[in-house]
Amino acid sequence: MDHVIHVEQRNSSTRRGVLLVALGAALWGLGPIFRVLVLEYLTSTQIVLIEHLILLLYAAPILWVHRGELRGCSWRHLFALLFISWGGSVMATIMFTEAFAHGNPNAVLLLQKLQPIFAVILARILLKETLPRRFPILLLLAVAGTYLLTFGWSLPIGHVREVVGVSSLLALGAAFLWGGSTVMGRLMLDKMEYETVTALRFLLALPLLFMLTWNENPSWNIPAAQLGTVSFYIIMQALLLGLVSLLLYYRGLSVTKASYATLAELSFPLVGMMMNWIVFKEVVTIPQLTGFVLIWVALYLVSRQQ
Repeated sequence: MDHVIHVEQRNSSTRRGVLLVALGAALWGLGPIFRVLVLEYLTSTQIVLIEHLILLLYAAPILWVHRGELRGCSWRHLFALLFISWGGSVMATIMFTEAFAHGNPNAVLLLQKLQPIFAVILARILLKETLPRRFPILLLLAVAGTYLLTFGWSLPIGHVREVVGVSSLLALGAAFLWGGSTVMGRLMLDKMEYETVTALRFLLALPLLFMLTWNENPSWNIPAAQLGTVSFYIIMQALLLGLVSLLLYYRGLSVTKASYATLAELSFPLVGMMMNWIVFKEVVTIPQLTGFVLIWVALYLVSRQQ
């Protein structure tokens, strides 16, 4: 009887974890609402730096309260934290942006959809996660759904050379870093509380962001008439898209396999599609609705797995 109760509790925890990861990732899809205006006056690096300085107000006291968790951290843990902070938060975003600047956007989007594949492979190697029999089918179902969201029924690439080049390597690198960050985050959650991992992600990114911003030497001139609006948007990005989303994400990841979580993260393009429809008045097509359904079916079935 106790075993049955334990299994039911574990299943309930897994379902809740998948849903929390999906909710945290879904908040990232709200990004365009806040970024459109701000990008008229600041670069992406400047925006991310300011957001992390705001989030330092959260990170500093949390790390002081949870400082005992830092004892006994090995080089493996430090590498995982730097991978999450420098790789997933900073470098992946830069690489993805540069890929768009240098190559075919469709090819870049297609290659980025390989992120769950990288996460599943790394989770199997590093975390020794076992996968249920139906998981490959669910993975293919979710990837097919994101494909339809992005490209519809058409083939995105007309020539092979469009997927071979610098932009493709950058897109693959971003997909690898984002997929790897999911796995490294799961690794760290066996050592620390999710609040501590979130705080360290913000804090450790600051030195790299300072260096990148210094190297860019951008202008900091914002018209006085727009200063209040820009400040409000950046604060909302930092608190909602940064702090709240990552707390939900890591809370869910703490009770979820990394291979399951990477599918739950596909709620991000779903919300992005909805924002394009609601805010930017882009028409939602039948292929996109089909992709929407496929992803949510995959997420539901994943949340039901033991």
